[in-house]
Amino acid sequence: MTDHEDLVRRIERDLMDSYDEELELEIEDRHPDLATHALGAGDTEAEKSQRIAYFRELFRLQAELVKLQDWVAASKQKVVILFEGRDAAGKGGVIKRITQRLNPRVCRVVALPAPNDRERTQWYFQRYATHLPAAGEMVLFDRSWYNRAGVERVMGFCSDDEYEEFFRSVPEFERMLVRSGIKVLKYWFSITDDEQHLRFLGRIHDPLKQWKLSPMDLESRRRWEDYTRAKETMLERTHIPEAPWWVVPADDKKKARLNCIHHLLSQFEYAEIQRPEVQLPARVRNPDYLRHPVPADIIVPAVY
Repeated sequence: MTDHEDLVRRIERDLMDSYDEELELEIEDRHPDLATHALGAGDTEAEKSQRIAYFRELFRLQAELVKLQDWVAASKQKVVILFEGRDAAGKGGVIKRITQRLNPRVCRVVALPAPNDRERTQWYFQRYATHLPAAGEMVLFDRSWYNRAGVERVMGFCSDDEYEEFFRSVPEFERMLVRSGIKVLKYWFSITDDEQHLRFLGRIHDPLKQWKLSPMDLESRRRWEDYTRAKETMLERTHIPEAPWWVVPADDKKKARLNCIHHLLSQFEYAEIQRPEVQLPARVRNPDYLRHPVPADIIVPAVY
């Protein structure tokens, strides 16, 4: 094998490794015992065809996301995207697919924990405002200031006065963001009662996913109807022209991911940024350079 052929083979292996990240995500959505099935063995021809179509479209959309990212950075746009929905609705899955191939310096995810004692005494939006984007940045909120309209309302973590003040303030807060030049997108991932039930059962019986279930999640399951009423009130009172809500039907995870990413891209009149051709410079070689051997006791054992 020539040096050129060897180089091509190594590049191909590197590309295959990047594609394998997608396969790992695919397996992650199913029980580990079904890993082989998820990779295609035993699928019907129709299932294989659907799966191939999903990956092809996901790759295409992710390529468009890279173009969007470059355009945001080059044109100094400021973008905020909120992802809301019931527990196990699939918000994390679509966020993972959106950010998977993007530069974390341009596109970052914010997933805040419950407020601490100090934050509870601040202006409600204060801890979220510190994470808003500068020029050339996209910020994805995995849950957002709408916690007050959902979990805080249902679980009694806020008073009636605080709840009403939120609805008075949030439209003005979002209009201020838009007037300042921030593009605000708000997605609600909608799943049915039966689908959430099945996904919770899957997490209960999967040791790799049990960490995703908290006591709050289990309580939210019991209070399904309370969350439904809270969601309906939230959508009714905060759906404004400057920052409307978009509802993503999410019983089918794959379709939800593709539909959300496709819609997100449609909200921008972006263009591909032309890059100058990259020329890899020759490495400088000094005759007196000597690379010292790595001590054997600090090398990670080759278990695999």
